[in-house]
Amino acid sequence: MGKHLFRPSSPTEKQPAHQSLAEAAVQECMSGITTVISKWTSSSDEFLFSTNSRREAEEFASAVKHLQSTMHRLVSVNPSSEKLIYAQNLMQSAMKLLESEFERVLKENREYLDPESVSVRSCRSSRFSNSTTTSISDSEDESTYEENPDDHRFSGGDSDAMDDLKMIADCMISTGYAKECVSVYRTVRRSIVDETLHNLAVERFTLHQIQKMDWEILESKIRSWLRAVKLAVRSLFFGERILADHVFSSSTNIVESSFTDITQDGALTLFAFPEYAAKIKKLSPEKMFRYLDMYEALANLYVEVESIFYFDSAAAVRSQLINSLARLGDAARSMMTDFELAIQKETSKTPVTGGGVHPLTRYVMNYLSFLTDYNESIGAIFENWKLSESSPLPLPESLSGEAHPEDLYSSPVSVRIAWVILLTLCKIDGKAQPYKDVALSYLFLANNLQYVVVKVGTSNLRLLLGDDWVVRHEAKVKQYADKFEKLAWGKVLTSLPGHPAEEMSPEEATEIYTRFNEEFEASYRRQISWVIPDPKLRDEIKISLSRKLVRVCTEFYERNRDTEFYKVNVARYTPEDIGNYLSDLYFGSRGSGSVSAKGSGSGTGSSTTGKSRGGRSH
Repeated sequence: MGKHLFRPSSPTEKQPAHQSLAEAAVQECMSGITTVISKWTSSSDEFLFSTNSRREAEEFASAVKHLQSTMHRLVSVNPSSEKLIYAQNLMQSAMKLLESEFERVLKENREYLDPESVSVRSCRSSRFSNSTTTSISDSEDESTYEENPDDHRFSGGDSDAMDDLKMIADCMISTGYAKECVSVYRTVRRSIVDETLHNLAVERFTLHQIQKMDWEILESKIRSWLRAVKLAVRSLFFGERILADHVFSSSTNIVESSFTDITQDGALTLFAFPEYAAKIKKLSPEKMFRYLDMYEALANLYVEVESIFYFDSAAAVRSQLINSLARLGDAARSMMTDFELAIQKETSKTPVTGGGVHPLTRYVMNYLSFLTDYNESIGAIFENWKLSESSPLPLPESLSGEAHPEDLYSSPVSVRIAWVILLTLCKIDGKAQPYKDVALSYLFLANNLQYVVVKVGTSNLRLLLGDDWVVRHEAKVKQYADKFEKLAWGKVLTSLPGHPAEEMSPEEATEIYTRFNEEFEASYRRQISWVIPDPKLRDEIKISLSRKLVRVCTEFYERNRDTEFYKVNVARYTPEDIGNYLSDLYFGSRGSGSVSAKGSGSGTGSSTTGKSRGGRSH
C-alpha cells in the first residue's frame, strides 16, 4: 500500500533467572501482534480493512486490545521492564496503521457514508431505534422514506465501511488514542459538511451584506435557502449524527464533541440567514409570503433540530433557530400592520367602470386568502397580538349592525382577518359615493361584497371566519342587490299596471306602452356598460328581474296584442324581446345590443341581438 510504518525490533532477550508470568504473557502477545503488524506495515498493495482481509482486521484489533491489557498487567508487576518500551513502540506502530486505515476508509467510502444515504437508510431501519432517530423518522413524510423490504440499514459496502470505522475507533479509544482518531474524523467529515452546504448554495452573509441586497437578489437567496434547509437538517445533519453515533458509540462525549465541531458552524450559518433577512428595514407587505415560507420551514424542522442538536455544546444552534423564528415573527407582524395602514390610506377617487370589483377588494382578498395558506404559522405569529386601533372604526350606514371582530372571535388570527375585511368594506363603501347613479353605487357594493364572500367561502378564510360570517354577508349582498334592482328598474316595473284593468281604451293603452318603452329604453341604455363579474350573482339578478318584468309585460301584452292601433304604433317589444335584452346586460360591453328607437312589431331584430349576446359564457 506504499506506506512504511515504524516496526520496532524485538529487544535482546536477557532471560532473568526468574521470569514472571506477566512478562511471559507480554512476550507471547507481542510475538503474535508483531507478526500481524509486520505484514500490514510492509509495502503491500493490500489494505487491512478490506473485504478480503476482514477476518484479519478483526484479529488485528483483538490483538491490539490484548496487548493493551497485557501491558497493564506488566506495569503492575515490573514497571521497569524493557518489554514495556518495546510494547509501547509496537502499540504506536499499530495506532499509526489504524489511523491511516481510519482516514482511508472515511475518504474512499464517501459514497456509502454520504449523509443523505446514511440518514435515509437509518430512517428505514428497525435496528436503529434510539430516541433521537425515532423522533425524527416519525416526523418524515412516508412518501420520502417508503419502506423497501429488500433494503436494510447497512448492506454491502456501507455496512462494511461503518463497521470498520467503529472497529477502528473502538480500538483506538480503548488504547488511549482517541485524540488521534477524532482529529482525523473531524477533518474529513467537516470538509464533507462544508462541501455539501456549498453545493446546497448555503452562503455565509453578514447583516450588512443582506441589508444592501436588492429585493430580487435577496428573494433568490431566500428561495435557495428554502430548498437547502430541509435537506441540510433531514439529510446532512441527521446523517452526520447517525454516523457519529455509530462510529463513536463507545463514548457519548466523543459523539457530542465531534458532531458539534463538524456541524455547528454550518448550522449557525444556515439558521442565521432568516434572522438577518428579517432585520431589513421597510419590508413591504408583498414580501410577507417569502418570510412566512422561511418561518414555516423552521417551525416544521424545530423538533428535529432540537433532537439532532440536543447536546449542551450545541445550544448555540438551537438558540439561533429560536432567534430566527422570533425575528421572522416580528417582521410578519410589522408587514401586517403596514398592510392594514395601506388599506386605510388608500385614496383613489376614480370610480370603477361599470360598478365592477375594485382593485383594492381584489388585492386585499387575494392577500388574505394566500395568508391563510400559512394557517399554523400565522396562528403562532399572531398569538397574543391585540388590535391597536386608537378609536372605534366608524361604520357606514350600509354596514350598520356589524359587530366588532373582537366580540365575535377568540382566535387572534380570526380577529385580525375579520378586522382587515371590515376595514376594506368600510373603504369600499366610501368608494361607492362618487357614482352619480345611486343604483350603480349599490351594484358596486353588491359586486365587491360578493367577491369578498366568494373568496372567504372558497379558501381557508372560511375556517377562520366560520359559516355564520358567510351567511350574514350573503344576506348583505342580497340587500344590496335588491336595492340596486329597485333603483335601476323601479320605474320600468311601475310603468305597467301590475293588474291590468278589465277595460282600457286604446288611448290609455298607448299612453302606458309609450311610458314603458321610454323607461325600458332609458334603463337599458344606462346599464349596457354596467357589469356583474360573478356569474352566480349575475344570474340571480337577471332571473329576479325577468320574473317581475316579463310577467307584467306579458299580462299587458296578451290583453292588448289584437288591437290594431297597438300593433302598428306601440308594441315595440314582445315579452320574448324583453327577456333577450335582459340576458344581454351586465357583461360590461358597450355599444352592442342597443335598443332600437323604432318599434319592430314582432321584435325579431331585437330578439336576435339579445340571443347572440346572452349565449356567451363569461
